[in-house]
Amino acid sequence: MRLTVLGGCGAWPTADQACSGYLVEYAGFRLLIDPGYATLPRLLRHSTVDAVDAVLISHGHPDHCADLNPLLRARGLSDDPPPPLPVHAPHGAVDAVLALDKPTMLAAAYRLHEFTPGDRFEIGPYTTDTWLLPHFVPNAGLRLTTPGAVLAYTGDTGPSPDIPRLARGADLFLSEATYVHQVPTGDAPYLLTARLAGQYAHQAGAARLMLTHLWPGTAPEPAQTAAAETFDAPIAIATPGLVTRL
Repeated sequence: MRLTVLGGCGAWPTADQACSGYLVEYAGFRLLIDPGYATLPRLLRHSTVDAVDAVLISHGHPDHCADLNPLLRARGLSDDPPPPLPVHAPHGAVDAVLALDKPTMLAAAYRLHEFTPGDRFEIGPYTTDTWLLPHFVPNAGLRLTTPGAVLAYTGDTGPSPDIPRLARGADLFLSEATYVHQVPTGDAPYLLTARLAGQYAHQAGAARLMLTHLWPGTAPEPAQTAAAETFDAPIAIATPGLVTRL
């Protein structure tokens, strides 16, 4: 399994960073996870739009799904449209994005497969387990398993005892880490710190940790240092173009 980071910025994109977006490849199958703001141009550096085999979305915030719209436009409005793109998302999560165009315009460009966090299903060669994790809107933690590797991804989440279960023994734990040491009081139930992400990675026995969804303008080094206070295995920061083999 190979993961390519398209973006890892929380809330909105910056001049250097797209929002959450990850291309996962295994056995020739290309799965796009969380096409957030500004991820499509990054995707096009690694793949054509018709080479994407499926999309998987953790939740409905636009920094995780907004670029589904231009992706579907690029496929559906081309001179030779590819087959409909399977889009897997929690119930209602992509309604707002799909409503950006009139229903008939892109209807043939995708097939929507909605799920309830807690469900297990197959996407190509990936067995996908999902957990309902606390966030401002329903959010699915995702665990992708192939015969040779496990990728665990939190989406956006606050503290939860389910996070170490999601990441147990994962080859790579991709964890949101919006803040470094402390989440503002009002957001505390719904977001994580880098230090807590490290603690969960340690509890899960994950082989590696990658921090993502850092607040715009956050320097990566303090987040990496904070995670290392509780996790002593390799730690990376999700930056565009970073490729990790599991």
